[in-house]
Amino acid sequence: MSNLFDPVRVGRFTLANRLVMAPMTRSRAQLDGTPGDLAAKYYGQRASVGLIVTEGTQPSEDGQGYLTTPGIYTDAHVEGWKNTTAAAHSKGGRIFIQLMHAGRMSHPDNTPHHRPGVAPSAIAPGTGMFTAKGMQDLPTPRALTVEEVRQTVADFAFAARRAVEAGADGVEIHGANAYLIQQFIAPSANTRTDEYGGSIENRARFAIEVAKAIAAEIGADRTAIRLSPGTTMWGIDEGVQGPDLYRYLVAELDKLGLAYLHIMHQGNESLLPDIRKLWQGALILNRPGRPREQVGADVASGLADLESYGAMVLANPDFVERLKINAPMNEAHREGFFGGTERFYTDYPTLSEALPA
Repeated sequence: MSNLFDPVRVGRFTLANRLVMAPMTRSRAQLDGTPGDLAAKYYGQRASVGLIVTEGTQPSEDGQGYLTTPGIYTDAHVEGWKNTTAAAHSKGGRIFIQLMHAGRMSHPDNTPHHRPGVAPSAIAPGTGMFTAKGMQDLPTPRALTVEEVRQTVADFAFAARRAVEAGADGVEIHGANAYLIQQFIAPSANTRTDEYGGSIENRARFAIEVAKAIAAEIGADRTAIRLSPGTTMWGIDEGVQGPDLYRYLVAELDKLGLAYLHIMHQGNESLLPDIRKLWQGALILNRPGRPREQVGADVASGLADLESYGAMVLANPDFVERLKINAPMNEAHREGFFGGTERFYTDYPTLSEALPA
């Protein structure tokens, strides 16, 4: 039986423990997508977890969806990320940059080129997004041509190379949460009739091609992917074939020898054991809203090799230490989740800082 505080092998790395900082959008990058100095402090503070997975980071101009999210495709981005990866490494941590293409979850006012989002098909998600002008409805995206799909695959690989140049230990492909890769998976967002639409194999093709391209570029042992089977947010409906698609996709991805598979689980409990059997490598499980008393249950049962946490790590720079001694946790303040300064970003106290002198 494994314990949360046991070391674990993930790709080419042995991690100090089985706790992972889940990717969380914080919207504090500069307008050009370059991470600021506060990002280095923020991630460095939390480097005692076995692995940090950064906030979603766009691999191209078309990949941006939200205001002030970071990029990793220009020289300025690389220089900005170097400070952050160095801060994590200086504390003995490991850090993967999450590559996130928002697809149709994008507003022209939030992107450098001010064009509508791109997607598998020209279907609007039916929701709004915060912009500099306030909340606005998301426009209908432009459907990617086959040539553009292939260029997007190349964009992911290029961004992965840049991430490694910036000092990242690896990258996690964001294939979850209703963004571009899941848009290809879901029939509600993908009505294509070419090789990227229709059958299970075709709708899984884009995710597999992205993973293969990145693995070829930086090595499979520092390439990972996050999936969220069954997610229904923002117009995503994977249909009755959804579980079978994920069984196929996980089996195909397993052949690549990736560093890990990261599952955000929000339902269909019966699918998890199948994924566990199909996936031979390290498996990270994230259960949004999991209560403190259940932390460690999936590692102890063998259902997962690692567990990832969001808000608890966000609010507790010393999350690992607090778990070890069963200390109280800081509460996360939602008003500081997106945008702002150091308030509710880098000013959450550690146990030693909270105690009176």
